Amino acid sequence: MNVQISSAPLVQAPAGVQPPASPRSLADTGINTVILRDLLLKTMFRTNLDLVSAVARAICLPVPLTQELIDLARSQRLVEATGTLHANSGNEMGFQLTDAGKSRALDALSQSEYYGPCPVPLGQYAEQIRRQSIRNIKLTRDQLLAGMGHLILPPDLIGNLGPAVTSGRSILMYGPPGNGKSSISHGIRAAIGDKIYVPRAIEYSGQIISVYDPIVHAAAEAAVDDPNSLRRTSNRFDNRYVYCERPSVITGGELSLDMLDLAYNPTSRTYQAPLQLKATGGIFIIDDLGRQAEPPQKIVNRWIVPLEESRDILALQSGEKFTVPFDTLVIFSTNFHPNEIFDGAALRRIFFKIKIDGPDQANFLKIFAMVARKKKMPLDEKTLMHLLKVKFPTIDNLYANYMPTFLIDQMIAMCEFEGIPYQMTPDLIDRAWGNMFVRQEAIAH
Repeated sequence: MNVQISSAPLVQAPAGVQPPASPRSLADTGINTVILRDLLLKTMFRTNLDLVSAVARAICLPVPLTQELIDLARSQRLVEATGTLHANSGNEMGFQLTDAGKSRALDALSQSEYYGPCPVPLGQYAEQIRRQSIRNIKLTRDQLLAGMGHLILPPDLIGNLGPAVTSGRSILMYGPPGNGKSSISHGIRAAIGDKIYVPRAIEYSGQIISVYDPIVHAAAEAAVDDPNSLRRTSNRFDNRYVYCERPSVITGGELSLDMLDLAYNPTSRTYQAPLQLKATGGIFIIDDLGRQAEPPQKIVNRWIVPLEESRDILALQSGEKFTVPFDTLVIFSTNFHPNEIFDGAALRRIFFKIKIDGPDQANFLKIFAMVARKKKMPLDEKTLMHLLKVKFPTIDNLYANYMPTFLIDQMIAMCEFEGIPYQMTPDLIDRAWGNMFVRQEAIAH
């Protein structure tokens, strides 16, 4: 398993969410000394690092604690000094594994290939989650509107979304397809906007579970001490965490229930956190509910305990089960009516149900004009009247948010193919409209 090893020095704790304090002793880490020593040996074996400062960055512990671990390993004849001072590294003494140290590292790697960042014990992680809970978020109407960007929404929608988001509870958004449910979900994520601390890995019962995932977690920039400054700040956070934007995990039709369990790699004998654990402190969006291989009722049933009790139950490869905090805003999005895919018990567990309808004609025209301006397509009144009076009556005047972009992109493609300036005409609208729908007809086989 390739474990990402941070090369960044310890960073200054930014303002906002209370940061996890940097451990001042090996006991403060909450991790068994044998596990720490073996992690040191495995990291030195896999990375060939020989300086205390470099090893400290790799295992994400302060230099004094790393030196203490090296001294412990030296006393057990697992590490030895090389007798070489590195002039380019402040005359640091180099260290290397002895033959016994290499043997112990290989034995430890045979049990788990995990090396690199020291994990955070589950209990300490739970305390940090309470300090940065998603339920502590209090959004204003202006913040939520700003997160929605350029979306044109019904006037009452923000009033319904606001309490749902600030509660940190589950939300079900439903309605006809193509009306921005996914965009609204992303807007909620953008509106929250603050940052939290995500552990690189957590430890339970001697097992290490990787949590930080660069695909899910966007690391934020943080201030670093000026090495030329005589006065160094001591206000540092625990480097076993990464300071990140609140995470968001987005899944769709590919979601299966096994993605919500610990992922165990039998070859490397390592664990990877499930999606909802990676989303802790942030948002988990289940898009296109009803399109998964698993029935929607079964998917919601999997969330009953987490949604009601703010805790989730995971299982190790041995079968041992344990509880982890569940602190995630879950957003379900579906094109189906809720009564078609859920029973009453499941619907009771979802705290907010918000219907997302298509726009009325006035808002449709606003969206159309906005998209046309963005794509540099000149508006034509005759073509718009043709669209409203001739084409939309054929579908009972059901407007959808996706239609302006679809129709304008179609006309742009046609203009570019014909080598003519961007323009909209009734003929181009008719051709674009024909690509938006499939005519119902029998196909001979």
